[in-house]
Amino acid sequence: MAQLVALYKNPSDPKAFDDYYASTHAPLAKTLPGLRRYEISAGAVLAASGESPYHLVALLQFDSLEAIKTAFNSPEGQRTAGDLANFAQAGVELLMFDSKEA
Repeated sequence: MAQLVALYKNPSDPKAFDDYYASTHAPLAKTLPGLRRYEISAGAVLAASGESPYHLVALLQFDSLEAIKTAFNSPEGQRTAGDLANFAQAGVELLMFDSKEA
């Protein structure tokens, strides 16, 4: 399996961010070809060292890193990635990696 982790930084208007994410971005992300699982954080994102710079975490699971690349090169992937500029003005970090059970 492979994971894509999206770390969305704290927006200036959390309600507007949440509303847009739920009504527009999440439905777009769910169209990504090869997507096996899609989860988002519920409630506050906490950091062990104190205040977190993140408002929301999204976890997307695919079969492989190649499947993630294929998904984002697709028309659906281009639309999903292009939509980030519409609501994630505070910034987003995208991490991708292979994963295994430990």
